[in-house]
Amino acid sequence: MHPWLPFEWIAATRFLREGRMQSLLIIVGVGVGVSVIVFMSALLSGLQSNLVRRTLSSQAHVVLLPPEEIARPQRNSGDSGFGPLLQKQAQRLRSIDQWQKLRDRLNRLPEIAAVSPIASGPAFAVRGDANKSVTLLGIEPENYTRVITLGERIVSGKLRLNAGEAVIGIELARDLGAAVGDKLRINSGNGATDTLTITGLFDLGNKGVNARNVYVGLRTAQTLLDLVGGVSSIDLALHDLYGAEDLARRLQAESGLQADSWIKTNAQFFTALSSQKISSNVIRFFVGLSVAFGIASVLVVSVVQRAREIGILRAMGATRGQLLRTFLLQGGIVGLCGSLLGSALAWLFLALWQSLARNPDGTPLFVITVEPALVLIAAAGATAVGILAAFIPARRAAGLDPVVAIRG
Repeated sequence: MHPWLPFEWIAATRFLREGRMQSLLIIVGVGVGVSVIVFMSALLSGLQSNLVRRTLSSQAHVVLLPPEEIARPQRNSGDSGFGPLLQKQAQRLRSIDQWQKLRDRLNRLPEIAAVSPIASGPAFAVRGDANKSVTLLGIEPENYTRVITLGERIVSGKLRLNAGEAVIGIELARDLGAAVGDKLRINSGNGATDTLTITGLFDLGNKGVNARNVYVGLRTAQTLLDLVGGVSSIDLALHDLYGAEDLARRLQAESGLQADSWIKTNAQFFTALSSQKISSNVIRFFVGLSVAFGIASVLVVSVVQRAREIGILRAMGATRGQLLRTFLLQGGIVGLCGSLLGSALAWLFLALWQSLARNPDGTPLFVITVEPALVLIAAAGATAVGILAAFIPARRAAGLDPVVAIRG
């Protein structure tokens, strides 16, 4: 026994060694609880990141659009007894006023990571006898790829959008029987037409987008859509994608434009994510609660079993504070050892999961990473739970009357 060790540490470790089986069982119990929390947290985090990444693979965090045109009355309320007749204004393809100044101002906002002006509208893609309705998107590739990772999704050819060039999705290419290097005629709704060379095929992981989007240079789209010098929307990428709705509301109030966030556009999906987070937090709470009760029950039994020893220690001069700290230290040791065991088990379970959960092509179903902060939080949490769970047994041990305890 080391003479420099404090009394509380010596007593706590001796009590744990004397009840080896009890100590081992509760450490394993804590370890299983911690492993469930770490495994579930890492798994859900990976799943949510994968779902969000797939959802945002083809859309911006925030999209700024011209405000909708207001409906005007077609007759006065005095013309009949049924009040004024309102006819909804047809929404034309319009440009955002002074979009260059707005773009420069948006680039200065710290919340925004990238700004991409876009000229988009409906068109028809024609090749031979095939004719498909498409969405024409005029972009600046150097800005757009900072919002949507289009350059990383090119599966054939390259992302090159000079004058007379276009990039289309793999589904549209299949429907038109087209490949890189082939010609494609684009007819816009206003009668403008242009023949483009396909320079690349993309796969954004969304069949509808792959069959609908045709990317061209910004100037080419402005000419075809009769938006010379203008843009129909501005796409934004944010540093914090979960702050998209708050920023969209602020930008809409300040600019008068319509601002749609990905949260609003995918309201049901975001609700499902929020519900999933709440349910995982509830599960973690009850797992932690069961761990706390397990530690407390073992330490209560330990106090009862060692009542005579505690009485002798009190008679020899051990203070109430020393006994209180002894049992709190036991709870902390159990929690810390259990958290280390649980982290190792969680890492093993995650490695096993990644080896079994595979796509048909052999790639991982989704990437799971265990953040060091998660392990540290779990270790600190389990230790804290152990100390808190030991508080009632510790108070009971410290409150024992030495004469009564020795008599048994």
